[in-house]
Amino acid sequence: MLIAVIAGCEIGFWVVLATGLLARYPLRLRRTGATLLLCVPLVDLVLLAATAVDLRNGATASAAHGLAAAYLGYSVAFGHSMVRWADEHFAHRFAGGPPPRGRPAYGRARTRHEWREFGKAAVATAVACGLLLAMIVLVGDADRSQALRGWLARLGAILAIWSLWPITHTLWPAKPKERARRG
Repeated sequence: MLIAVIAGCEIGFWVVLATGLLARYPLRLRRTGATLLLCVPLVDLVLLAATAVDLRNGATASAAHGLAAAYLGYSVAFGHSMVRWADEHFAHRFAGGPPPRGRPAYGRARTRHEWREFGKAAVATAVACGLLLAMIVLVGDADRSQALRGWLARLGAILAIWSLWPITHTLWPAKPKERARRG
């Protein structure tokens, strides 16, 4: 059941985001659009409440509970930048805004970008691990919370793998590609 709630929250995130952007740009209802965009985090509260209620009602923690914590952590850390990304694209498409910013392709700017994204991943991991630890305390039974402890290691492994991108861009920064010369 919790997997269905997670899927519903993911769908809800995109529906609320799209509705807010549609109101803001094509319909030109700026306040309504802004209000809807401010409601995007409420979707996360639904998932947090569903997870807490499920565990509080005596459910044995499962991979779904760990996935909910990971989803919430990454949503907290990356949600704002995802909304900004979508807003830039909508503004460009429907309101004559400037072209969306892409990620830098090379050099120090790319390295800074990779470290900034890694920082977000570190925040996501910290939030998710904090939620996992809170769930473990909430359950209060080592046998019923065993699945959650495994998620702590998984999230740590994901962060360790993620660190390879900024490290490699620091040690071997991407350089501009040379264009073939016409002769």
